[in-house]
Formats: sequence, C-alpha cells, structure tokens
Amino acid sequence: MIQNLNKLIKRKKYAIGTHVYYRDCSITELYGDIGYDFVWIDTEHSTIDIKEVQRHIIAARAGGVISVVRVRWNDPVLVKPILELGPSGIIFPFVNTAKEAKKAIGSCLYPPKGFRGFGPRRAIKYGLIKEKEYINDVNKNLWKAIQVEHIEAVNNLDEILEVEELDSILVGPYDLSGSIGLLGQLEHPRVLELMDEIGEKVLKSDKTFGVALDTYNPKVIEKWIKRGIDWICIGADFAHILNGAQKYLNLTNRIFQKNL
Repeated sequence: MIQNLNKLIKRKKYAIGTHVYYRDCSITELYGDIGYDFVWIDTEHSTIDIKEVQRHIIAARAGGVISVVRVRWNDPVLVKPILELGPSGIIFPFVNTAKEAKKAIGSCLYPPKGFRGFGPRRAIKYGLIKEKEYINDVNKNLWKAIQVEHIEAVNNLDEILEVEELDSILVGPYDLSGSIGLLGQLEHPRVLELMDEIGEKVLKSDKTFGVALDTYNPKVIEKWIKRGIDWICIGADFAHILNGAQKYLNLTNRIFQKNL
C-alpha cells in the first residue's frame, strides 16, 4: 500500500492534492507524474462509477501518488466495495454528529473495532499479501477523513473529534456557508468565524486538518495555512482544462491580432 497521508504529513509537514471528477484514469496517472502528493477521486459530484474508481486507483499506483476516494454518502454498503479496491484513504461527506462519524469509521474497520465485511481482492493484491498481514495492517494504513460542511457538524465538533480511529477533519466551505443561508459568501464574517472555530478545535485534537478548494486563490490558501491546515486539495481536472484552454486561446488571439 502506498504511504498514507498521515505518514506523509509527518515527514513533509503538509500535503497537496487535487480533485479528479473525469472518468479517464490517465488524468490521475499524470497528476502523479507531475508530483501531487495525493489525488481526490470524487464519486459524490461526478459520474465516476466503481469501475472507474478501480482504474483511477490503479493509475495512482502507476503514477506513485496517494489515492483517496470520496464516497457518495456515509453508507457502509457504498463504502465496502470501494475499500476492497485498495485506496490509500477514504473521505465521508456531510458528517454532522459523533454517531454518524462512528458509523463512518466503523464501516472501514474489521471487527472487533468495526463492522466491515471481509472480502478484499485487489486490496490484498489478489493473494500476494497474506490475509493475516492485511488484517493487522489495514486499520492503521487506511486514512479516514470526514467533512465538516454544516453548522450542525460545527456544533457537534467536540464530540466528533473524540471518535477513535478518525484521522482527519476537512472543511467544505461552500456547503458550510449554505447551511447558514449564506451560500458562496465565503468572506462573510459569520462564515469566517465558523471556519476559524473549526480550525481552533481541530488543532487542539490529535486529528490532521485539511480543506478542499476547486479554485486557486493565493490569498485564500494563505488564510487556510494560518488556520493550521496540514493538507489541501486544490483545483480539479475540469478547472485545469478550463484555465489552460482559456489562457492559450487568449494568448493566441493576441498574437493573431498583433500580426493583422
């Protein structure tokens, strides 16, 4: 299994990743070749199905990059087949209570710590890794994160942070702002206050702290670094294509206009 994010953060002090929403796994391989620390393979807001998830995980291994998968929902039925593909980490969206967090983590752990059903295939390299070795190592090697993206989660954060085997907390800024009727108003004082509160509480815990941003803004990144994040997932495949395509089109148009 590729080194997980906790180990990488301990060594490097931070980690930088990017989002994958498109189904073509060569994108993931390229991100690894470029040098990203991890790729966030998203199944919540994309058309990626489990077959494509497997291809992205394989491509991540080929590119030497950590793979984490955001599942569609905090549902053990959805989680189990994803874990059996052998990702390095998993992200649960919209977790608002300690009970929900325990459910998420429990679905990742084998008994007696959890209730994950046993049936790994690719995760044990189809038998090259001994089952006993896998069982002993998987709980500590699998990186498990939940998203705080609702005011209810902020209100329950102290209890959520006490959940054992939970590795990381990350903020979903847009949904968080929407949960208080301020969707997209990320600079609103109340939204900033909530994000600061999350950072202060996570930093007092033993969990790592991260944020996911689809767009690149140096000032926003600086603010999150000051809040104490250990990792950031920045940009996305569609955004990289959009920005690059617009840039080259505009530059080429200028050259043509200059030579008319």
